[in-house]
Amino acid sequence: MKNGKITFIGGGNMARSLIGGLITDGFNPQNIHVADPNPDSRQSLTATYPVHSYDCNLTAAQDCDILVLAVKPQQLQSVARRLAPQWSADALLISIAAGLQLEDIARWISPSNTAAIVRVMPNTPALVQAGASALCANHHVSPAQRDHTEALLRAVGTTVWIENESQMDAVTALSGSGPAYFFLLMEAMEQAAIEMGLDPETARLLCLQTAFGAAKMALESSVSTATLRERVTSPGGTTEQALKTFEAGDLRALVKKSLIAAADQSQLLAQQLGQDDD
Repeated sequence: MKNGKITFIGGGNMARSLIGGLITDGFNPQNIHVADPNPDSRQSLTATYPVHSYDCNLTAAQDCDILVLAVKPQQLQSVARRLAPQWSADALLISIAAGLQLEDIARWISPSNTAAIVRVMPNTPALVQAGASALCANHHVSPAQRDHTEALLRAVGTTVWIENESQMDAVTALSGSGPAYFFLLMEAMEQAAIEMGLDPETARLLCLQTAFGAAKMALESSVSTATLRERVTSPGGTTEQALKTFEAGDLRALVKKSLIAAADQSQLLAQQLGQDDD
């Protein structure tokens, strides 16, 4: 697919990260086309990458093999409806807009409901090629198109396929929103360390490296995170005392409650955004 035409509608941060990943992965930048209404955004994009940029979605999308909708969820319906008259049955549509379901996107882009569509839930670490993306395809997506989608998202991190679209709400709660949870924990740890006497820069460096090291250990280990936790928890030691305090505060129940709240909100947004505009 490295010689096919891929078009991005929207040239924001996520599109930029995917474009950078594609080019690093060997994709010909001359086959990448981007539409964005903001002239400053287009100029910045073409100054960074030798890609084609447009102010018109229809012009950019013409005869493309893959169309990536990288717009805000609230904009996706209007964008898809305007593209529908020239939609090609052979093209693949990839949506990275949170909350929009496959059947709704298909209804807007293809009146015959035959469009091949993959819904993707990426997360912000994709901006540094460390993302986690869940992919869900409708039944019109071919095996080759699944491979193309996976190759695109693998350029910016890890990918997993979700066969049941209803699970995307849980994915949104876990990995889609998840970076913010870790940022909150790191923020709290840094602040506590500062209040205990460490200078801010020392607290920040030690906290960030500890978070990075823990994630790297978990990624490279064949055992569960529970086992890793047990291995670094000596009976009667400092780590055990901290973990007992977490457990006394019912941290597990709070985490579960928070993820359920995020998943419920994801489901609500899907219902609201999936309604046809008048």
